[in-house]
Amino acid sequence: MKVPLSWLRDYVDLTGVAVPDLVERLTLAGLEVASVRCVGVPVPEGLRAKAADPGPVWAPDKVVVGRVVKVEKHPNADKLKLVHADYGAAEPRVVVTGAPNVNVGDSGYKVVLGLTGTVYWDGHASPKEMKELKPTKLRGVPSDSMVMSEFELGISEEHEGVIVLGEDEAPAPGTPAVDFMGDVVLEIDVLPNMARCLSMIGVAREAAALFGRAVKLPPHRMRADGAPAEGQVKVEIEDPKLSARYAAALLRGVTIGPAPAWMRRRLTYAGMRPISNVVDVTNYVMLEWGQPLHAFDYDKLRRRAGDKAPTITVRPARAGEVMTTLDNARRELKPEMLVIADGAGPVAIAGVMGGADTEVSATTTNILLESANFDFVSVRRTSRVLDLPSEASGRFSKGIHPEMVALAAERAAELMREYGGATVARGLVDSYPAPLPPQVIDLTMAEVRRQLGTDFPIADAVRVLRALEFAVEETGAGSLRVTTPPHRRDVQAGAADLIEELARVHGYDRLPATLLADELPEQRANRPLELEERLKDVLVNCGLQEVITYSLTEPERDVPTGLGDGDYVRLLNPISSERAAMRHSVLGGVLEVAAANLRHTDDVRLFEIGSAYLLKPGAKLPEEPRRLALVLTGRRDVEFWGAGAERKPVDFFDLKGVLDSVAHDLHLPEVSYRRPQPERVPYLHPGLSAELVVRGRAAGCFGRLHPRYAEKVGLGGRAVLAGELDLGAILTAVPGRYAYEPVPRFEAVLQDVALLVDEDVTAERIAAEIRGAGGDLLRDARLFDLYRGDSIPAGKKSVAYALTYRADDRVLTDKDVSKVHKKIEDRLKSVLKAVIRGKE
Repeated sequence: MKVPLSWLRDYVDLTGVAVPDLVERLTLAGLEVASVRCVGVPVPEGLRAKAADPGPVWAPDKVVVGRVVKVEKHPNADKLKLVHADYGAAEPRVVVTGAPNVNVGDSGYKVVLGLTGTVYWDGHASPKEMKELKPTKLRGVPSDSMVMSEFELGISEEHEGVIVLGEDEAPAPGTPAVDFMGDVVLEIDVLPNMARCLSMIGVAREAAALFGRAVKLPPHRMRADGAPAEGQVKVEIEDPKLSARYAAALLRGVTIGPAPAWMRRRLTYAGMRPISNVVDVTNYVMLEWGQPLHAFDYDKLRRRAGDKAPTITVRPARAGEVMTTLDNARRELKPEMLVIADGAGPVAIAGVMGGADTEVSATTTNILLESANFDFVSVRRTSRVLDLPSEASGRFSKGIHPEMVALAAERAAELMREYGGATVARGLVDSYPAPLPPQVIDLTMAEVRRQLGTDFPIADAVRVLRALEFAVEETGAGSLRVTTPPHRRDVQAGAADLIEELARVHGYDRLPATLLADELPEQRANRPLELEERLKDVLVNCGLQEVITYSLTEPERDVPTGLGDGDYVRLLNPISSERAAMRHSVLGGVLEVAAANLRHTDDVRLFEIGSAYLLKPGAKLPEEPRRLALVLTGRRDVEFWGAGAERKPVDFFDLKGVLDSVAHDLHLPEVSYRRPQPERVPYLHPGLSAELVVRGRAAGCFGRLHPRYAEKVGLGGRAVLAGELDLGAILTAVPGRYAYEPVPRFEAVLQDVALLVDEDVTAERIAAEIRGAGGDLLRDARLFDLYRGDSIPAGKKSVAYALTYRADDRVLTDKDVSKVHKKIEDRLKSVLKAVIRGKE
């Protein structure tokens, strides 16, 4: 919500309130001022909010009002003109301009004149830059001034013509432009619970309450001299739950033209583009009161009704209905969409956009003005489905009280009468089937103290609530009976909402800090969460970074990890087609993040711990198993200091090493790996993948991403290691306690064993045989070499293990070690048919 302070001051006197103070108090009261835009004026000192797009400052003695005395043709250029402008000095200035809205022979109107030294935006530079106006010659004619455009002054991006001031403002020549056009615009982030402040009057009410001022509401009574509106149009509401109120005003004899200059300027500062007096009035009143309006061409409605009084019906769309909206798009309507219709069909999508068939045009003379209230859920859903966000739908979707309907219609009708020459029909055709009763709440000071933790004087409570336009009656014994005003539909939680208002307006920063009046509950351990946090620490220590991705996806982008199948949990009203279903796997999102990051780096090591969502037959809610997804690609870090050392690409064993570290740090028992069934994990390379098994339970697969799948997710041409694991299978195996071994007293003896074995013998089996033969003296067996090459027979591979021997009660002798070592070699030869290298 963009709030020009010059407009805000129409409704609340802010004399003596500095802009920084206003910004701070609004922000602390829940209306966060995201930025402040200064139009023609310097940035106020002490401003803590961001100053957005600082534009040129209009010096009072350099940017002034000029009255066009005459316009002549430039003697040396067909497209240039000479403007003689009176700016309050003894002689007028001669200014060279090429503006298309200044014509030879013009005189009398007023413009904004920039004299020598004026700072302005130069639109001819790319990108645009600020320049200082200096005397020059344009095609032989001296010129030391400019007729300024909105773009050059930093008002808007409009640079097709110069600013022409309206007769309604008509300041005297020489008046500084900053005095009547300069402004400060607050951009406020309005939260849903503060939706009433999506209007100038809403913000004015807040400012008045915060600074102890009175609100000055604009007149909303219309002068109606025409025939009664009753009988010239009928209004029907099929379901009051979808539309609580619909009012129509009839205006005849409207002259379509530009809105007054002051209104166009206010709309521009508020972020809206002026169009015509009728459209601008509807937008102006929407920004003023927060109630959206829509204007129909009444004669077009009559023609659709067979030259009879049209009947306007608010109803759900019917299956198969279509209509062309104001953006010339043909829309297919669905029964859950609310429409405004006549006997010939829909003429507008309620709260979202009007129809092209009844659009107000330059030839329109009679107007039917709509002011209505629609169900906020219906408007929000329709706007999202049709992808038609707008200022109106944004307000409707947050909820507007039906009491706003009539006063907004009357205010707009009066402005159209005043600035469009309309004759207003007497009375509104107003359908209000079920008026909302005012909400009455009993509030006690004891409850205020309980929730705020401090005493709040009853007199201060009465003052604050009345400043916010609540009706307050003191019922004695520290109690109040409070009646909510019509514009406060957000007060729904009774006393709690009123207490929030007291704290907000009084100032959260002014409430004293107090301790809880109760003891803290006993802290309880959350083992699953603690184990997840510990697992994250292990992965980070392995060099991986955590990411968090969307739980919503589309089935085509999900990864078939083999951990979940069946249909998806689908959203009835997705925010986009790419977020239409709950994911079966976490890995898909991590691969998307990896692909995005690889546009900027060559190395990616990512993980995510999150939930998958699996439909469970017969259950209302899906299962939500926790998963761990891992993605590695790039080159292995250099492990030593060495100039020019080659960094080799990460491979399958890097990812396996990460899982080995996890198993070691979490003290997982009975961890093993096996070949997965390729049909279960088609996203992995069948020869470079493995399945993790913990205590005999499959815990997911990992390995190199299959080239076809890598191409599908935008990672083609790279060696990508990935996997998704069942976190439940891993964490449930973590022992509750484990024993530590004391630091060894005696030195270890290290020996290696290298052997040739058949290609299909796994390292896990070899290690098992070594440990089985090594007995108590063998403390560790670590694979450190795997070799296949010309010197190795076909169908064979060479593996080498580093063996660690140690005894707890003595230093081992060569004889002790040799005996055990030979036993291991014999076991390998007899069981695995291995050949001990270097000995046979």
